[in-house]
Amino acid sequence: MPTVTYIDPDGTKHEVEVAPGKRVMQAAIAAGIDGIVAECGGQAMCATCHVYVESPWAEKFPPISEEEDEMLDDTVSPRTDASRLSCQLVVTHEVDGLIVRLPEDQV
Repeated sequence: MPTVTYIDPDGTKHEVEVAPGKRVMQAAIAAGIDGIVAECGGQAMCATCHVYVESPWAEKFPPISEEEDEMLDDTVSPRTDASRLSCQLVVTHEVDGLIVRLPEDQV
């Protein structure tokens, strides 16, 4: 099973095994990882599941949709080139070892 490592702002790492087809947001919520609020439940209607995706994994996901791009403009923590909504990132075997950094604040 693919693994995703979530890194808190203080550097604490949480490695989680994630079934292919699950979203990065869903896996974080199921694992009890603080830092992903996911107020809209994964509908790309808020920005409370904002993460920073590290290279080389960022390039393995589809490009940011117009909807996601609009929501990323509303993040509480600064948006960067690595910013994504974790509800829009589907885990596959291709992204095994994925590392995402959690922002300082979501709400």
